[in-house]
Amino acid sequence: MTITQQIMTIAICVIGTMATRFLPFLVFSSQKPTPQYIQYLGKALPCAIFGMLVVYCLKNVSLFNAPYGIPEAISIIVVILLHIWKRQMLLSIAGGTICYMVLIQMIFL
Repeated sequence: MTITQQIMTIAICVIGTMATRFLPFLVFSSQKPTPQYIQYLGKALPCAIFGMLVVYCLKNVSLFNAPYGIPEAISIIVVILLHIWKRQMLLSIAGGTICYMVLIQMIFL
């Protein structure tokens, strides 16, 4: 990419990010209550996104070829146990990710 294309790409990314951050504040004023369907989406979408991430992360796991999904299963168990123990989402995600990376880089080569 040329320098002009790089600047344009960064500018478009900045504009897109800023628009998605500021748009809800422009559309929904603080004087009126937030519509019920928006409140429902705020409660339902985070769980749906995590469900999609789990499916996406496990879509290429082969149970019939080595390592038979063992690193993924161990990492899922670590995430579940960390979340039950501490109830901190970021700790659970980071712990599971670190566990998976250690397993595939050092144990299941």
